[in-house]
Amino acid sequence: MHPLPNDGMAGLLEWSGPVIYDRLRIAYDAYLSDRLAAIELAKLHARVWRSLLSGDFAAFEADRADLGHKLVQKSLTLDHLAEADAETMNELLEIVIARFRRSPRASRGYHLALMHLAVYLGPTQSAA
Repeated sequence: MHPLPNDGMAGLLEWSGPVIYDRLRIAYDAYLSDRLAAIELAKLHARVWRSLLSGDFAAFEADRADLGHKLVQKSLTLDHLAEADAETMNELLEIVIARFRRSPRASRGYHLALMHLAVYLGPTQSAA
C-alpha cells in the first residue's frame, strides 16, 4: 500500500471521528435489531477508518479483518460494509463541500484525501 496524501488527511483525522462514528452507527442500527451489536460494529468499523486515516496500515488490515469476521457472525455481508462506507464517505464529502467551498486549496486537499481513502475502503478479501 502507498502512503496517503498529507494534504487534507491531517484535517480529516482531526475532525471526522465523530461524523464517521455517527454515520456508521446509523447504518448498523438500520441493519441490526440488536442495539449493542450495532454499537460494537460501529465502534470497530470507526476504528478501521481511524487506522486508515492515521496511516497505520497494519492496524487497518487487522481491524478490517476483525470487522469482516464480526459481520459474518451477525449475518451481514460485504454489501452492508460497502453501503456503510459509502454513506460515511458521502457525509464527509457533503461536509467538505459545505464547509470549504470558499477555500479551494483546503477543499482540493480534502477531496484528494477522500478519493484516496475510497480506494482503500473498497471490499477486500481481508474483510470477507
